[in-house]
Amino acid sequence: MNTLLLVAAGGFLGAICRFTLGNFVQSKHRTAFPFGTFVTNLTGSFLLGILSAQNKVHPLVFFFFGTGFMGSYTTFSTFELESNELVRKNKILLCLIYLLSSAVLGVLFAYLGYRVGKVL
Repeated sequence: MNTLLLVAAGGFLGAICRFTLGNFVQSKHRTAFPFGTFVTNLTGSFLLGILSAQNKVHPLVFFFFGTGFMGSYTTFSTFELESNELVRKNKILLCLIYLLSSAVLGVLFAYLGYRVGKVL
């Protein structure tokens, strides 16, 4: 039961942070490109990379931050919805750029986070 509460609490905080940061970033970029989700997903990949590199993280801490917080902070469902919206609006090239840059940079940011986490 403690694990479920930790995941729920982390998810609650992660969702609030995603909403706040995503809206802030998107408000600074008045384009069709979904910068808000893009930035939250990349920072989330980086932070999860750092966390996964830590060998001595207590499992409950990982459930709170890794599963709960980062699970709701990053958002695959919004990423998919925004990609679908770009296609619906006939912005195919922009959609491809979003999909490819998110996938490639997401993996790169996770790797960089892992490397930074190994140094910490």
